[in-house]
Amino acid sequence: MDNKKIILSSFLFMGLAASAVTSKLGFGSMAETPATDTVKVENTIANPHFVDEVVWVVGDEAILLSDIEMMRLQAEQEGVDFGGDPDCRIPEQLAVQKLFLHQAAIDSIEVTDAEVASAIDQQINGWVQMAGSRERLEEYRKQTISQMRSELHDEFKNRQLVQRMREKLVENVKVNPIDVRNYFKNLPEDSVPFVPTEVEVQIITRAPRIPIEDINKVKDELREYTQRINEGNTTFATLARLYSEDPGSARMGGELDYSGRAEFDPSFAAVAFNLTDPKKISKIVESEFGFHIIQLIDKRGDKIKCRHILRKPKVAQSAIEAATLRLDSVANDIRENKFSFDEAAAYISDDKDTRLSNGLMANYDREIGAHTSKFKMKDLPTEIARVVEKMQVGEISQPFTMINSKQKTVVAIIKLKSRTEGHRAKITDDFQVMKNVVLEKRRTDFITEWVKNKIKDTYIRVDDRYKNCNFEYEGWIK
Repeated sequence: MDNKKIILSSFLFMGLAASAVTSKLGFGSMAETPATDTVKVENTIANPHFVDEVVWVVGDEAILLSDIEMMRLQAEQEGVDFGGDPDCRIPEQLAVQKLFLHQAAIDSIEVTDAEVASAIDQQINGWVQMAGSRERLEEYRKQTISQMRSELHDEFKNRQLVQRMREKLVENVKVNPIDVRNYFKNLPEDSVPFVPTEVEVQIITRAPRIPIEDINKVKDELREYTQRINEGNTTFATLARLYSEDPGSARMGGELDYSGRAEFDPSFAAVAFNLTDPKKISKIVESEFGFHIIQLIDKRGDKIKCRHILRKPKVAQSAIEAATLRLDSVANDIRENKFSFDEAAAYISDDKDTRLSNGLMANYDREIGAHTSKFKMKDLPTEIARVVEKMQVGEISQPFTMINSKQKTVVAIIKLKSRTEGHRAKITDDFQVMKNVVLEKRRTDFITEWVKNKIKDTYIRVDDRYKNCNFEYEGWIK
């Protein structure tokens, strides 16, 4: 699939159900019906003479015929199954979103402009990466980045309002161990969730030593970039695209989205947050990722937006071999019980993230919403998963080379601390997994009942063409 098709698919998938067009009609919950529901819009569905219509009204929110047609186009491109007639299910899904927006207004739910701007920037940055550059994206959209931000503002704000409203509604929904046991007590075995194989891994890493002359070579290159920019021979963004070794930002001219101090490497943040003049280039900064120069773009509250160029000294093969020999010796000493893996990790490892936990790697598990030492195989770094797959519990690996989380080449040895084979969840061993299943069902049931009741209490007007629909929820037709 070419870039244009990917971008188009992404545009359509942005969240049309959160309302691509929000029309305020000034209705209250029991307002009078307007004299006409037909409004002119500009080329909404690739037809310059298209006459758009307000076909549903939910509270004081309107659903336009163009909203429905756009969501239908999205569904066709993404292969979405609405579980029923799209002519009925699409407007109903849009109407449900309007119910959440209506309640959010009643409850004074708010999202800040900074939150909306951050979400929009993430979306646009994703498009830029797919398009290849900001210029190509602007050419394809026939809009400037600023125009895109303006156009997306209301939609992204509504999307966040809906999410925040849903979270508020279910914040007091709880389950206890008895609820979990009762739910699974009579459930068929094939309906019990399957827990994939999980492992616990300890790691020791050594970073190959880089000669000072190689470090100085990188610094000289960064000084040359600064000189070329200051002399007006080129721009920071151009050099970042050509030379930066941060693949994520290089394609965007080195641009990093609005971020707080804690989101950066401390050394990087100390310099970046002291920049005040967008025309000035920072001094050379060394971080755990390598060496940088930074240019300020904008400051917004306690967040900054900046560009950077990252350069990393090349790691010589001789240095990798020296680190490999060192860890091979360490592994043999552990096998001979001269000291433990825990002790070696605490005193020898270069990995700051695991050194204080005796080398035990940590994983953020989204299902339980917390950090854990247990990894599903798919969540391990590729190089580690490849080694773990062939290991027995308690075994220590041979040294191997990998790219760490700072995108640096390191040599590592690992110990497989534990392995739990894939199995159907058991209340004694997998309570949190089973609790999450029950909690999610409770929340879904709660939201379903809330929607049913909200339909009863909200002003809703539906165009006659939808009155024979078989809706998921009753009560739309009043």
